[in-house]
Amino acid sequence: MARKHSKHGGWQDLPQEEDFPAEVPDCWLCGRPTGKTIVWHHPVPKSRGGRDTVPMHPICQQTIITHFTNSELQRHGMDVDALLADPVVRKFVNWVAKKDPDFNAATTRKQR
Repeated sequence: MARKHSKHGGWQDLPQEEDFPAEVPDCWLCGRPTGKTIVWHHPVPKSRGGRDTVPMHPICQQTIITHFTNSELQRHGMDVDALLADPVVRKFVNWVAKKDPDFNAATTRKQR
């Protein structure tokens, strides 16, 4: 037998578009405003005890996770300047600064 009322509320209880904040957070790595897709990235990987999350573009997150191991990310922690000191990441940030916030492209893997 079907229930008359939903256990968790109906679709009327879902937040409307007006309920969401209008301000768009900036990307943690490149500092540009995020677009439609926001990735909440763990600067210190969860496998290494990281709990904090930061907003990032998908392409920025992909660059970080392809160029650094979990151990390296753990050592850098929340210090974005240490990541930007890497020449590959700095070159990427300078390149992506001129792109649209929703821009996405394939990233190459680090040669190990």
